[in-house]
Amino acid sequence: MTKISQKYKDLPKGQWRPCKGCGAVGYIKHIDRNFGICPACGYHNALTPNQWFETLFDDGKFENIAVSVKTDNPLGFVAQKDYDTQLAAARKKTGQDDAAQSAIGRINGIKTVVFAMNFTFIGGSMGRYVGEAFLCGADKAIQEKSAFLAIPASGGARMQESTLSLMQLARTTLGVQKLREAGLPYIVYLTHPTYGGVTASFAMVGDIHLAEPTALIGFAGPRVIEQNIRQKLPKGFQTAEYLAEHGMVDAIVARADLKEKLSNILGILMKAEMK
Repeated sequence: MTKISQKYKDLPKGQWRPCKGCGAVGYIKHIDRNFGICPACGYHNALTPNQWFETLFDDGKFENIAVSVKTDNPLGFVAQKDYDTQLAAARKKTGQDDAAQSAIGRINGIKTVVFAMNFTFIGGSMGRYVGEAFLCGADKAIQEKSAFLAIPASGGARMQESTLSLMQLARTTLGVQKLREAGLPYIVYLTHPTYGGVTASFAMVGDIHLAEPTALIGFAGPRVIEQNIRQKLPKGFQTAEYLAEHGMVDAIVARADLKEKLSNILGILMKAEMK
């Protein structure tokens, strides 16, 4: 991935954006119309939950699913920055309460709950709020007898919440089990990056796994693995393409094709469920 040059630091905010893949500068509105994909190199820039909802749901219409948990700082966690300060800064930057949101709408007429994560919010780390957003989405899907789509983008569990964060691995997996018992489809669209506790829980137990091109997906990063096993990893290790070759991902789907692909899959699965 290209490191963005310092010469772009004075770009007018809200108008132009340098690509994290190739460094080319693009007009933000053009990039957004292209599903966040760089027209120069095809790099998939991260989307916010609302951008995912507006892209996938028919006519951009959806209803946010309320999350009752409010993220606080139960451990009084302090490192270089205290956790309260980090949360306040992330909320100001993103306009979101935390790193995930669920919403319900229709994808080509098929009622679907979409759970989407925001990597910009403290690296998309999974704490209590993220786990609760997933479970609220799963409960809504069961109540409405709808399909469930998860779009993870995360560096892993949120260390600032310690064991309370690790508990979300079990809670989100339980949410998947509830969907399964209700006979509802659970689809995962893996985006860049998907790592750590998210990969170790709800992200890899879908009925169908789709992934963005070149997305990095794993538990520990390649550098950490190489240091532990003292061996060089295969070329392309942990990319979506590598995982597809080895049976961990069912298909690589570009964002521009995602809604049509989902429509085909959901049309088959939901018709089978209605029978």
